[in-house]
Amino acid sequence: RLREHKLYGKLSKCEFWIEEVRFLGHVVSKGGIAVDPSKKKFIVYCDASGDGLGCVLMQEGKVIAYVSRQLRKHVVNYPTHDLELAVVVHALKISHYYLFGQRSFEAEPILEQEIREHQKDDEKLQKIRELLKLGKAPHFKEDEQGTLWYKNRICVPNVDSIRKLILSEAQETAYSIHPGSTKMYYNLKERFWWYGMKRAVAEYIAICDTCQRVKAEHQRPAGLLQPLKVPEWKWEEITMDFNVGLPCTQKGYNSIWVVVDRLTKVAHFIPVNTTYSGAKLTEVYQASLKKSPFETLYAIADCLEKLRAAQSRQRSYADVHRRDLSFKVDHHVYLKVSPMRGIRRFNMKGKLAPRYIGLFKILEKKGEVAYRLELPPSLSGVHDVFHVSQLKKCLRVPEEQAPLEGLEVQEDLTYTEHPVKILDTLGRNTRNKKIKMCRVQWSHHTEAEAIWKREDELKAAYPALFTNYPI
Repeated sequence: RLREHKLYGKLSKCEFWIEEVRFLGHVVSKGGIAVDPSKKKFIVYCDASGDGLGCVLMQEGKVIAYVSRQLRKHVVNYPTHDLELAVVVHALKISHYYLFGQRSFEAEPILEQEIREHQKDDEKLQKIRELLKLGKAPHFKEDEQGTLWYKNRICVPNVDSIRKLILSEAQETAYSIHPGSTKMYYNLKERFWWYGMKRAVAEYIAICDTCQRVKAEHQRPAGLLQPLKVPEWKWEEITMDFNVGLPCTQKGYNSIWVVVDRLTKVAHFIPVNTTYSGAKLTEVYQASLKKSPFETLYAIADCLEKLRAAQSRQRSYADVHRRDLSFKVDHHVYLKVSPMRGIRRFNMKGKLAPRYIGLFKILEKKGEVAYRLELPPSLSGVHDVFHVSQLKKCLRVPEEQAPLEGLEVQEDLTYTEHPVKILDTLGRNTRNKKIKMCRVQWSHHTEAEAIWKREDELKAAYPALFTNYPI
């Protein structure tokens, strides 16, 4: 028909044996005509306040990019409608390159070829092929190359190397950054399928060493309430406290020593001085007991019964918000450290610091809810007995652990890191100048964990680093 109308195509502009063609915002393939994904509508959520501008670029319900910045001095004086317009302009100015798109290319499907080869050895997938031939597997299909698919998801055979590769790529690469069990499952669900995939993802996330150190626990605090034993007789056990910072009396007292009997709750208020030693306080206490203490209004038996009932009631209330957690000797656990604002821990600041450190081996159990840990010499200044709420069970001992011998750990569980060597350099061109960057490996980290830093900042802080590296 083209020849009848004298229409011819130029050979240099023709392409043959291609699977799809992009034309006028559409993709034409053997499956039909579909809208070009790069042309689909996007949504920009933006907001402004008296402190800054923020917006989120989304497409098909997924986040593409975050954009935010603080307000400049002159922008603070903008009225509300100008601020709302400013955030829209800023969002389009920063995210405009997403609109232009990028020339698409098809990567070599190495993983798909490996999956196709191992599908032939999987018994469950072979049974599905047999059912597919009989028309009893409606959601499965087989393409021209012999690859088995579940809807639009490729069926992954029961091969540990392939599944571990898929899970590690979805969990540990720079593009995934440990998304968590639920999000990681939905990301994999779009492309892969196998029996028990959700359970496999949950188990893989549970034993991830980085997630166990950094992710916050959304569980009740560990360790049930352990009430003190009720004393059998009055003045058998006492509690004490000091009320200091009072004006000095004529006899030289500037504090009050409060002694309370745990059974009868009778209190003694003894005037003392903050300079008294332990021996002096013992003499003062014995001297104060020459007179008989105030007799309780109830019998001892009544006190015991009511105290036990009160402790039981208190324990029942407290244990509702706690969970029982116990460990065995020789188990490995993580130790909890609290990130604080303004405090740098492990070369990180604030909430970016790991919440747990370790691993540490349990030496013995102290009481009902405390354990003694085997701490390295670098943590000799830290008390080695911890409450169970400060510990986290390690589900898998990692094969490689960061050595602690070379760490100079302070009493607040912090240490300082320094750069070891420069692995690579590159230049980044900005609008007005060119900034040189260095990929640096830090102490107690592998080359895979190296980060990029500005060359001028490294030279100012670590000039000796550049002696052996020509730049």
